[in-house]
This record gives sequence, C-alpha cells and structure tokens, in this order.
Amino acid sequence: MSDLPFTVLDSIALAWFLVGWFGYQWFAAWAARSGKPSLMGAMSQYRRDWWRGMISRELRIVDATILTNLSNSATFFASTTLLILGALFALLGTSDRAMAILADLPFFAETQVVMWEYKIFLLLAIFVYAFFKFTWSLRQHNFCSVLIGAAPDPGTDLESLEDYVVRSAKLASAASNTFNYGLRAYYFALAALTWFLNPWGFMFVTTLVIAVLYHREFHSETLKVMRRKHM
Repeated sequence: MSDLPFTVLDSIALAWFLVGWFGYQWFAAWAARSGKPSLMGAMSQYRRDWWRGMISRELRIVDATILTNLSNSATFFASTTLLILGALFALLGTSDRAMAILADLPFFAETQVVMWEYKIFLLLAIFVYAFFKFTWSLRQHNFCSVLIGAAPDPGTDLESLEDYVVRSAKLASAASNTFNYGLRAYYFALAALTWFLNPWGFMFVTTLVIAVLYHREFHSETLKVMRRKHM
C-alpha cells in the first residue's frame, strides 16, 4: 500500500474538494430557482427589466454596448485560461525542479513525482472546464446580440412582447450564469494550488473558498443594495 501515490488523506481531501465545488454549485442554482435571495436571482429580475426597456428604445446602441462589455469579460478570461493551460503543460516537464523549490516552504509535504503530476492534472481539468464555460458564455452573449436585432416592434401585441422579453432574459441569465461557473472554477483552482503543500491546507482553503462564495452570493452588501423590497 505504501507504493500507492494517493494516501488516504489525499483521497479524502480530493473528495472534499469535488463534493464542495459541485455541491455548492448545485446549491447556488437551486437557491436561485427556489426564490432564496441571491445575486443570481436579483440579476435575473434586472435583466428582464433591461429587455423590456430595450424594446421601447428606437436606438439600441446602449444595449449593444452592454453586451459587448459582457462578451469582452468572457473573452478575456477564455484567453487567460489558455495561457494558464499552456503554463501547466510546461510545468509537467519540470516537476523535479518545481518540487525542489517548494521543498523549502513551510508545511510542504514530500510527495512522489507521480503524485505531483496528478495534482497538475487536477488543475488542468479545472481550467479546461473553465475554458469551456467561458467560451460557451461568449457564444450565448453573441446569441443575445442577435436577439436585439430581432426585437419585435413595440406595437406588437403584449403577449408576444412579453414572450420575447422572458426568452431573451433567460438567455442573458444563462450566459451570465455560465460565466459565473467559469469564474468559480478560478476560485477553486486557488484552493487546488494548496494541495501542493499538504492535504490539510487543501481542505481548509476549499472550505474557505466555499464560505467566501456563499457570503458574496447570499449575504453580501452588494446583494442588500440590489434587492428589491418585494424580493
């Protein structure tokens, strides 16, 4: 058993990380659907108001500019993620040198080279996931641009206008939520970095990341400002 690269503690820490990440992601989505006050829920209301206001505007330059800004954020993170992936692939070829550098750090737990590479593969998986989320968010924002161009005339019957607003707001929310999934991956990647030091730090920082995300999503000052009285 001693020849196995994964210790029992490493296995527990990795399971804690995966359950914490995807468990929180499921909880945040469930809370938004169930009506619990959250940033996702608050923003969904504002997006619906945005699309209603967009229909009434003859010139929609402002709306196109908003979508461009949102798309630029997704583009920036997608490009950055590619650079990080390249750096991680390069790191795979210098494992011995990197381990020698980290060996002087406090709390560093000695490990086999193969275990070190497993940790790099975890980071690779996280950033590949993030890249797919950011690029899908970018495409969804592009779809929203088409919806602006296809907006119905303000004189259209109210039922058709409301149907358009609901569908467009849902697509805009889907694009934003997909972007958030990619952004969360960055937070959890920071937690995964601590696995290179030791499993205990990995579990502690994973828990800390979840606590920070939960506070920002459900109890932050930003949410208090954005919440409406009827929410």
